[in-house]
Amino acid sequence: MARIVTLDGYTLTPFHFDRPNEPAPPGEPTWDELARLGDLTAYPRLPADRIVDALAGAEIALTNKARIDAAVIDALPDLRCIGVLATGVDIVDLGAARRRDVVVTNIPGYSTTSVAQHVFALLLQLTVDPASHGQAVCDGRWSTCPDFSFTLHPTAELAGRTLAIIGLGAIGMHVARIGHALGMDLATVDRPRRSPLLDELDITPLPLDDLLAHADVVSLHCPLTEQTRQLINARRLARMKPTAILINTGRGELIDEPALAEALEHGRIAAAGLDVLSAEPPPRDHPLLSAPRCLVTPHMAWATAEARRRLMDIAAANVRAFLEGAPQNVVHA
Repeated sequence: MARIVTLDGYTLTPFHFDRPNEPAPPGEPTWDELARLGDLTAYPRLPADRIVDALAGAEIALTNKARIDAAVIDALPDLRCIGVLATGVDIVDLGAARRRDVVVTNIPGYSTTSVAQHVFALLLQLTVDPASHGQAVCDGRWSTCPDFSFTLHPTAELAGRTLAIIGLGAIGMHVARIGHALGMDLATVDRPRRSPLLDELDITPLPLDDLLAHADVVSLHCPLTEQTRQLINARRLARMKPTAILINTGRGELIDEPALAEALEHGRIAAAGLDVLSAEPPPRDHPLLSAPRCLVTPHMAWATAEARRRLMDIAAANVRAFLEGAPQNVVHA
């Protein structure tokens, strides 16, 4: 049987590691299907200096965020396949894998609906704030109110507001559909080829600076590249309305974080909802953790039970396909 090692499985199946002698809670994914395909060793997490030893003799390495660089690949003569347990593959040195004829696979599309849902969880919290209002009720403020209704601060409708989506891949398009259903006006960055979906959802293409100036909500869904790193910087934040909200469920490095913290401090934009930061976990003194009107969640948009089950099902299918000599979801350098 092929030796299979996963380097950092905790976030995918936390109950497996926290309660190893108990059945997984209903709906939680398991490693059972992968274990049927080979001799599986699943680590919750490993420090970088233990990765080579853990993978010694393994034919298949599975990793979510643990980095497999050229030095690791070159130190593992038995390695034949690296299965990335996510969509992005920047943690693997693809050039080194190609030189060694190591197949690299990924998991496309597993979290599309979950991430899009989280975009609107952040946005609704920032515009309606049910959490604080619910806490106020528990604190007795409704019980002592002379009126049948009260609000802690003004709330807002999303209908009629402009949602600017930067990155119209699968997640961006799902966000567009939800925004359209809520009655929002949709806009995106001008693209060289017009997609039928732009017409279907009445999405207006605009140059980036015009898009930012026009938007009430900006949601980031573009990949992290040298061209998109710190795409939202001080100059572009200055283009946005003081009433605008910035949402980022893509990559933390898409934003110049000190510039965003300063913009929030000075009221240059209204609020930000972020599920990703450039350092994860962030240091306690990260400027956005104390910035006003900034809601930060711990990179959890992808992690619904449904999305993690899809991820594990696709991961097992990828390993099975590789072992059968017909690898799928292969990523090329």
